[in-house]
Amino acid sequence: MLLDNDGAPIGTADKVAVHSTDTALHLAFSCHLFNAAGEVLVTRRALSKKTWPGVWTNSFCGHPAPGEPMEDAVRRRAQFELGVSLATLELALPDFRYRAVDASGIVENEVCPVYRATTLDALAPNPAEVAEYEWVAPDALRASVGATPFAFSPWIVLQLDAWAY
Repeated sequence: MLLDNDGAPIGTADKVAVHSTDTALHLAFSCHLFNAAGEVLVTRRALSKKTWPGVWTNSFCGHPAPGEPMEDAVRRRAQFELGVSLATLELALPDFRYRAVDASGIVENEVCPVYRATTLDALAPNPAEVAEYEWVAPDALRASVGATPFAFSPWIVLQLDAWAY
């Protein structure tokens, strides 16, 4: 869904067409997935990804389809990227918004609510989305992002600045 500068819907466009060197503001979401041990899942984006290939990031991200409720989109994407169902899902940062440019010049320009979820399922990552993954203690993730922010997606750096989970 395309958005005006105030975040109001103004239309739709195909995801592939939207992400370019002049990306229009659009709606997305990010999710941080936790396991029963309280660890958070970080994933390394597949090398084939158009934006930030091979970069470590939050558990998964995506975009709602036209007319799709956001929570349905988050659950759909958890299944698609990681092969898991979500036991719990809660909105953590409803007003998160960012703009970032990757090394190739592709722009992310998103109103991107951030969710916290849990799963009891074993992961079955989609290799077209996830190159690697690791369950880590939240404090260890925060320390890693603080020490080497360049190794992580800009959105996880900004999300962790705004959210103390």
